[in-house]
Amino acid sequence: EVLGVNKNATEDEIKKAYRQTAKKYHPDLHPGDKAAEEKFKEANEAYEVLSDPDKKARYDQFGHAGVDPNYGAGQGGYGAGFGGMDFDLGDIFSSFFGGGFGDMGDIFDSIFGAFGGGGRGQNPNAPRRGSDIEVGAAISFMEACKGVSKTVKVNRLQKCPDCGGSGAAAGSSVKTCPDCNGKGTVNISQQSIFGMVRQTVKCSRCGGKGKIIDTPCKKCSGKGMVKISEEKEVNIPAGIDDGQQLRVGGGGNCGLNGGPNGDLYITLTVRPDPIFERDGYDVWTDIPITYGQAALGDEIVVPTIDGKVKYTVPEGTQAGTVFRLKGKGIKKVNRNDRGDHYVKVFVEIPKNLSKEQKKALKDFEQTLETKNYQKRQTFFDKLKEKFK
Repeated sequence: EVLGVNKNATEDEIKKAYRQTAKKYHPDLHPGDKAAEEKFKEANEAYEVLSDPDKKARYDQFGHAGVDPNYGAGQGGYGAGFGGMDFDLGDIFSSFFGGGFGDMGDIFDSIFGAFGGGGRGQNPNAPRRGSDIEVGAAISFMEACKGVSKTVKVNRLQKCPDCGGSGAAAGSSVKTCPDCNGKGTVNISQQSIFGMVRQTVKCSRCGGKGKIIDTPCKKCSGKGMVKISEEKEVNIPAGIDDGQQLRVGGGGNCGLNGGPNGDLYITLTVRPDPIFERDGYDVWTDIPITYGQAALGDEIVVPTIDGKVKYTVPEGTQAGTVFRLKGKGIKKVNRNDRGDHYVKVFVEIPKNLSKEQKKALKDFEQTLETKNYQKRQTFFDKLKEKFK
């Protein structure tokens, strides 16, 4: 509704609609106009969602709730989760076929291990690295060119401050499971249609954790970690491009059993600019000039990412001519050199001419000679040669 596109709009259609809307309500064109400023802000917010395939899909399905980080259980809205959780295939298998097939689930588990947990043979209390988190951040074209400091909101798992990650309430302790001796699994023998089968199954007393908590911590319910929402200040370097990621070491979910934190990855969306187009580290701008400027030459003002510069268009400039402003492009990431700025001029043909203007133009045309139209003459010479 904000950008005027339908639900099935392509990426190019969304980008084009955003550029038109942003140009229409750009604050530079409407200084002091609060209504235009609000429209411009809405366009930026709309593009931030629709330019991200994941956010767009969630918005299409859930509306505003799909892209609101306050909704849903995990990072980024509905169904995203925090990652790093184990799923026991044996339990899943058993849940599908009922309790009578529980041993089949155990056999399945003994062959394939716990999904995501690395198998039954691992020590359940060994240190494990926390999972990574990925969030998105939208910045403007100029912020990408110059670099900017941004605050991003992150939902992540942190070690419980009350129990220090142990899961046990203050004054109590964590005990090693006496049935499995801390391994999380036990060996059993069971008669089957194939004879006596020896299996390694999850310890029923500790649930495969290898430890028992008699008095769980109330804050984390014995899990040893809690979900928090925090803001992180991130320095985005100059020259960053759309779709690139920044890594914040240790900014992800907390590890288990003393393991290190995961990392935070920030995927950047760069909003397109109404005037500038980016090609690598080069910048392109289309500038209209008049018929008189093209024929006689003139000094024009060229907008660049560093501000306005003056450039002299030479006499007889043709439509589509490209001029290069060396070193006026985008700074390369973590380097001092820059790309170039390319200016493509096109001649705007005047419309709605008066009778006097039309007569003056015809009189002028009659004064021109063949040598004044080199391309035109060359074309007709080739045409005569082809059909003579």
